[in-house]
This record gives sequence, structure tokens and C-alpha cells, in this order.
Amino acid sequence: MDNSLIKDKTKYLDLTDIKNIAEYSKLETAGQIIRNGGLVLFPTETVYGLGANGLDAEAVKKIYVAKGRRSDNPLILHISDIEMLGKIAKDISDIEFKLMNAFWPGPFTIILNKTDLVPSVVAGGLDTVGVRMPSNEIARNLIKFADVPIAAPSANISGRPSGTNVKDIYQELGDRVDYIIDGGDCNIGVESTVVRVIDGVPHILRPGKITAEEIQEIAGDVVIDKHILGKLEADTKVMSPGMKYKHYAPNTKCVLVYDENNSILQDKIKTIIGNCFEESKKPLLMCLSDNYAFFREMYQNRLEIFNMGASLDEMSKNIFTDLRRADLYNVDLIIIQGVSTDGLGLAIMNRLVRGWIYIVI
Repeated sequence: MDNSLIKDKTKYLDLTDIKNIAEYSKLETAGQIIRNGGLVLFPTETVYGLGANGLDAEAVKKIYVAKGRRSDNPLILHISDIEMLGKIAKDISDIEFKLMNAFWPGPFTIILNKTDLVPSVVAGGLDTVGVRMPSNEIARNLIKFADVPIAAPSANISGRPSGTNVKDIYQELGDRVDYIIDGGDCNIGVESTVVRVIDGVPHILRPGKITAEEIQEIAGDVVIDKHILGKLEADTKVMSPGMKYKHYAPNTKCVLVYDENNSILQDKIKTIIGNCFEESKKPLLMCLSDNYAFFREMYQNRLEIFNMGASLDEMSKNIFTDLRRADLYNVDLIIIQGVSTDGLGLAIMNRLVRGWIYIVI
């Protein structure tokens, strides 16, 4: 990002172009800040995290204050190795170890029974805690230097789209953290898959890059929580972040449009655009590459259109930045092309539905 945007350069570490392993030693300062109870904004392979010492209840409370996050919305503990896992989780089953061996390090969080070392504030008052070992080398080396598990939700004000680069989130959180680590754009773009094993069967509580199909290959069975594309009652206790409250939402009104038949999908989008024009309203369309070309040809310069990518992987990487960028256009309606819920599509649709975006079937 443009370093001139950073007010205090002593709080900022640029690791966007690491050339050798020795450069990770620059993370020692950030690790010390974590140990001493401070907040650090750091990259992972999924999204940026807002991190604190996961064993320090007072430090963790700072996360909730900085984000404006509800206290019953549990956090995930990030670890650097299996030895660290033994300090924070207990009674781990064979199937849980099997899943961790298959998907760690990586974008996979597993809900485990917590030890007394984990403060209640981390777990949202539950007896369980989500644990993840990130594959991002900056994140794992930061945890090593901190020498404690790092509690970290996505780096954003609660309710807003998650941050996948420092530029997107600096204005929101720059003055609320003690240190910022810039690792460039995140590779995946949506948060980790969250799983809880119940009676020996993995239940997906939040979908992510690790898909139901991949989990089934390892475990032989998998259950997708029925609330992934729906809403929970206000008094429901949740084991995973991202399940209950409005999240990932832009400020502009949005409509999500999907049909498995692309011609019908295009017709639905054209109808919504036509209605906007008739009412003298300004729409913006976010769609995949094939439909981007179609609508660019149809509307020329009369319609703002974002190309979200040619694949689900590209859409996943771009979705939160696109939602933030769309807000800057001061339009009346954002129209978003939906996708099939197969594979990574389930995670993408979950994030859009969690934004309380109106859905056109």
C-alpha cells in the first residue's frame, strides 16, 4: 500500500516482499507487543486478523472493543505448532487429529474442548474453543515470536466486509491497534472453514476454502449446518464466529441474484437493472468474467460493472475488496451474481447471505 497513509511508521512493518527466511526476525517486535497485551493487525492466507494474546483475558477484551464485537461471538486461537495445541485443548479424538493432520497448516478451524488456560472471553462463555494453524508464514512466525496462541477475528469493524489487505482496513482500525504488519493481499479471501466433530462426524459450522467434499474424503462423512445459508435466533449460543450476527456487509443496499441457468440469471439481472433505470436509480453490477463481457456489451457506459473473476477462487479472493470498493461509487443498489453452493461456492454464498443481502431466487 501507499506508506504515506500510515501515520506512525514505528507501528508499521512492510513484509510484502520477503526474500529470505532471515527477514521473519523483523516480527520479534510484534511478537513482544502481543505478549505484553497489545493488538496487532497481521495477514493470514484467508483474511487479515486483529490479534491479541489468547491467554490474556484483558488483552482479548481489547479486540471486542476495537471491533465493536458482541461478547458472545467466540474467537479463534491461532497456533504455530502441535505443541501449542496441547496447552489449550483437551480430550482430542482420533478423528479430530485426523482432520488436523489433513488440513493443517491451512484455512481450517476445528472446535475443541478447551483447557482452563483459555479465558472464557475467548470462547464466548463456552467450554470449547476454535483452533487454527495458519499456513501463512508471516502469521506462523508471528505466533512463534509471541510464544502464545493468538486470538484473532477478521480485521474489520464488526458487520463490515473482512479485510484482505491493509489499505482496505487501515482507515477503520489503524488508530485502534498497536502495530500493523503488511503482508500484501491475502491469497484466499474468505475466512477459514470451521468444523465441530459431533458423535464422530464433522459438522461444518462455517464454510471456507476447505470444502465439504474434501472433509468427506478424510472423515467418510460430513454434515453441513442448516444455518449456513439461514439465520439463527437471537438467543442461540454459537460455537463459531460468522454464524449469528450480520457480517461482511457493505453500506449500500444489495441484491443477490442466482439461477443455475445462466440465460435466466442474465434475464433476472436485466430486469432489476431496467427497474432501476425506470426509477432513476443508479445500480452497480458485480459478476463473473463471462457475464461481465455480456453486460459490458449490452450497457456500454450506462452501468458500472465489477469483474469478480473467472473462477470461484478469484471471486473468493476479490469479494470483500469488491464490496468495500462498491460502496465508494454512491450507487442506489449493488447487484451481485450468486453462484452454485458446490465446493467453494458454499463459502461465497454464506458470506453474501450473512451480509443480510436481499436474495432473488
